[in-house]
Amino acid sequence: MTKLVTCIWYNHTAEEAANFYASVLPDSRVTAVQKTPADTPSQKAGEVITVEFEVAGQKFIGLNGGPIFPQTEAVSFMIMTEDQEETDRLWNAIVDNDGKESACGWCKDKWGVSWQITPKRLMELIWQNPDPAASKRAMDAMMTMQKIDIAKVEAAAAGESVPA
Repeated sequence: MTKLVTCIWYNHTAEEAANFYASVLPDSRVTAVQKTPADTPSQKAGEVITVEFEVAGQKFIGLNGGPIFPQTEAVSFMIMTEDQEETDRLWNAIVDNDGKESACGWCKDKWGVSWQITPKRLMELIWQNPDPAASKRAMDAMMTMQKIDIAKVEAAAAGESVPA
């Protein structure tokens, strides 16, 4: 039994969000949907109150709590991608589904949940790079991006000019 499960507050859209995540990410699925047996401050008896789901193998509960507590960037889903194709696919799935682009590989889904679409190669070039100057160039390149372009970060790390 999992002892720690993250509960995410939604404005009555937990089931929609969970189904979207399950459709986009491998090893993701909706595992249970519960309806409230009685009226609550934000719902009527019989409406969906919680949705249990997994995103990339991690367990979550979506709570249909209403508009009282909106999402913030203080918590985000960080997805480590293998290559540019996976980075593009996940980024585009989120942004093209009424999401919003942000900076440095961050975006928000239509429910306000923040995502970091982070290529593993980016982490290698910045945090695991034995050359401090190359690491800085990679970081500087990343800071100019919304969706991460691995080839541009690699070029910057190598000291090559990076096309706009």
